Amino acid sequence: MTIQDIYQAEVAAGRLTADDAQLAVLPELERVRAGLAEPTKKQGFFRKAPDPVRGLYMWGGVGRGKSMLMDLLFDAVDAPKQRRHFHAFMQWVHAEMTKARKRGVDDAIAPVAKTLADDVRFLAFDEMQITDITDAMIVGRLFEALFKAGVTVVTTSNRVPDDLYKNGLNRQLFTPFIALIKDHMVVHELTSDTDYRQGRLAGSPTYFTPNNAEARAAIDAIWDDLTGGVSEPLVLHVQRREVVLPGFQNGVARAPFFDLCGKALGAADYLALAEAVRVLILTDIPTLGRSNFNEAKRFVTLIDALYEGKVRLICSAAAAPEMLYVEGEGTFEFERTASRLREMQAADWPRGAA
Repeated sequence: MTIQDIYQAEVAAGRLTADDAQLAVLPELERVRAGLAEPTKKQGFFRKAPDPVRGLYMWGGVGRGKSMLMDLLFDAVDAPKQRRHFHAFMQWVHAEMTKARKRGVDDAIAPVAKTLADDVRFLAFDEMQITDITDAMIVGRLFEALFKAGVTVVTTSNRVPDDLYKNGLNRQLFTPFIALIKDHMVVHELTSDTDYRQGRLAGSPTYFTPNNAEARAAIDAIWDDLTGGVSEPLVLHVQRREVVLPGFQNGVARAPFFDLCGKALGAADYLALAEAVRVLILTDIPTLGRSNFNEAKRFVTLIDALYEGKVRLICSAAAAPEMLYVEGEGTFEFERTASRLREMQAADWPRGAA
């Protein structure tokens, strides 16, 4: 079956709603599927590989169906393949490079690229984001080796390629990778006005208080609905530190308050988080004041980063926003945070999100 046939079957079964923007990208998905269906004799890693099927870079606003479309393609491709969330993939790359260095390998990227090129012909990545200079340097060399080895790459992103690692440290060293993407991948924007992920949250509460069994059950139900109950940890590398969120799937992350605000994290960590996720479920927010002043300051910084990054926040808390911080230094400054928490509960928030 072609991708168009598969898509129309899903529409007929009521599992999808036909969307013009999604229909427009189906020919590109079918081009990739059909090309990978052609047999090829894979040659040695250091020999000239056959020209790969040109990949695809799908970008656009959150909730437009990019991940769903990539899943349709991935399931339809009959070739050695692998599908990973981009951040999870980069965590694996870092781990493999560490192993290579322990073996005394000087160029730790080469064996990682060889392992992938030997095992797969098709790599699918969800939500490509580059927020760390180390990742920025690694990904360019790694992808260059994969393309040379004949691997086809399809990825989704919320950003046009020219905005990857935007304003990042030494970004001029990263720009050749952007050119590499354009050379080896068709860049296609999904321009739908419909945000299907927001639609699943529309009309539903996003701020649960008090933080009791009923709130926990409601949070669990939202998490299961958005992720299918399947997740893996998300590890962000920020200025040589690791920021770990226990649960992550398809742009939706989940963490307790202490994991993000009870540790020595700062603005850079929260900005990286806001780049990496589109929905954050934050649980067990306590009342704030003199006794946990440092945690309160980090919470204010976190909310600012989420607000500016237009990340949808779902949370459970000990009290309503205006009653979270009622005593001690900083109560006046917290009024803005409380106001933002209220605004972020609106059904049409984030307004004007890209």
